[in-house]
Amino acid sequence: MLSLSTFTHLALGANLLAQVPLLNALALVQQRQIGSLDNFTATELPIALQGILNNIGPAGILVPGAAPGLVIASPTQNNPDYFDTWTRDSALTFKALVDAFIAGNTSLQPLIESYIYAQAQLQAVPNLSGNLSTGAGLGEPKFEADGTAFNAPWGRPQFDGPALRATTLVAYSRWLLSNGGTSFVSDVIWPILSNDLNFIGQYWNETNYDLWEETLGSSFFATAVQHRALVEGNTIAQAIGQECPGCVSQAPQVLCFLQSYWNGTFLSGYLNTDDSNRTRINLNTILGVIHTFDPTSTCDTTTFQPCSDIALANHKIVTDSFRSVYAINAGIPQGQGVGVGRYPEDFYQGGNPWYLGSLAAAEQLYDALYQWNQLRSLEVSTTSLAFFQDLLPSVTTGTYDASTETYATLTAAVRTYADSYMLLVEQYVPSDGTLAEQFNRDDGTPLSASNLTWSYASFLTAVAACNGQVSASWGEASGRELPTTCLATSAQGTYFTPTITSPVAPCTTVTSVAVQFNVADSTTFGESVLISGSVPELGSWDPTKAIPLSAFDYQEEYPRWYVTVDLPAGTNIQYKYINQQPYGSIVWEAGDNRVYTVPTGCAEQVEVHDSWQ
Repeated sequence: MLSLSTFTHLALGANLLAQVPLLNALALVQQRQIGSLDNFTATELPIALQGILNNIGPAGILVPGAAPGLVIASPTQNNPDYFDTWTRDSALTFKALVDAFIAGNTSLQPLIESYIYAQAQLQAVPNLSGNLSTGAGLGEPKFEADGTAFNAPWGRPQFDGPALRATTLVAYSRWLLSNGGTSFVSDVIWPILSNDLNFIGQYWNETNYDLWEETLGSSFFATAVQHRALVEGNTIAQAIGQECPGCVSQAPQVLCFLQSYWNGTFLSGYLNTDDSNRTRINLNTILGVIHTFDPTSTCDTTTFQPCSDIALANHKIVTDSFRSVYAINAGIPQGQGVGVGRYPEDFYQGGNPWYLGSLAAAEQLYDALYQWNQLRSLEVSTTSLAFFQDLLPSVTTGTYDASTETYATLTAAVRTYADSYMLLVEQYVPSDGTLAEQFNRDDGTPLSASNLTWSYASFLTAVAACNGQVSASWGEASGRELPTTCLATSAQGTYFTPTITSPVAPCTTVTSVAVQFNVADSTTFGESVLISGSVPELGSWDPTKAIPLSAFDYQEEYPRWYVTVDLPAGTNIQYKYINQQPYGSIVWEAGDNRVYTVPTGCAEQVEVHDSWQ
């Protein structure tokens, strides 16, 4: 399996990110070997990484007008309109980028710091949830793409965003503290992080809307990530000589409340809500498990670690709930990956599988494999027995040492099971590799919001987990002690406006964009490929003026032809590729003319990836 750090060449455009080289993404998508996980991840990883970068201001080519460092959920602006920045989605995305940076992709550091400055500014924006003086404004779920308040009706407040942002800031702070960046942590990050930690300590036990923005109550996902944030936030505070009394007093109580979600059969997605029409089986529980995974932990049931019997039993209940709901899952037996949605009763946009759902299901299993490998043993309990029997019907309860045949058989089966979720996703990824929000429950066609940033981030984290590439410990072992009595307590927070000014100047809008056209075309010796189109720069459809492409990077596995053409920003073009035979005759590719609009904004370079049709 290829490591994530293999793909470190990114296209980030002008200004702040000008020093980052242009991504040379692998072009062969339509001709990939379906069913080969290595081939799929090698092809999709650079596309997913670029998909994230395309949605971050100011240089993201799909989100013109987005402020520096802001993550736009999706370029889609109609049915649904996701052209906003969510605190939750942004934090999850940048946690993936911070992990990639720590793994070796150093070119991401300027972008990470741009995100930090942007979050400092957002914290101080008064909004319909409140303002910073009381902390309530930190519960506002989203803002406009330019960083101003979103003033329309919405499911507000939402309390998972500050916790996830805190975890992202802690991950970067941890790296800085180990690499001479203590002053940046103290002066820049701590004012933002302190606000978020104080917010969690003050508001954690109040009802709020869940991550799907539909249900008002208490959400497993929010409670789990809040506990993690308080534990690791206190560690950073101590490291820089600060204090977080709310972290110390509230983390045990949050953990105590977290136990309430286990109903003896599965982890309930919600508590404290009147929702009699739902089973409360919910993807948010698997998401909570993977986002509180600690690679140094045991299979702890108090924090519901991925390899714990409760988390495994819940994995089976959640994923099995979709086997009979979606037509595309018909005939897939238990123990093999399926399309996973938000919850079985879902009807949003038709109620379909989400790419991030199946990816999360895979990621939990990869995380569990990592933990078993560290522990050198695996336990099958009465709680997790049904999960393991899907993979090995003859297995019985017991603890199996790594030297046993049963351990080898079960871990191999879990690996195959995890891989099958990834390969199912591959079936429904379109030929250009883009990831939407959902894929159709009947035929797998991508639908709802296009180029969903969270989908791309989920792909990155799932592949990292597949490769055994894990984040640092968040201190789960030191934060799992339960208090004698659960109390609905609160710690009054103190909030200060971060007085941080980004050193980054606004980007300069370009008038011309260097568009690199890439096409995968298996050719024979003597043949060449050209591009012709509707604008003078592409020869105005005159084949004698067509632009020849280079085969410098051509490989049998990836028969890539490419050329870079400077085109005016905002130009609408049509084009096609031409195969020129050894003796001069030409063959135009089939199908309708390809269409493309050269982006406007700050990006100086972009890429287009096609396959010969």
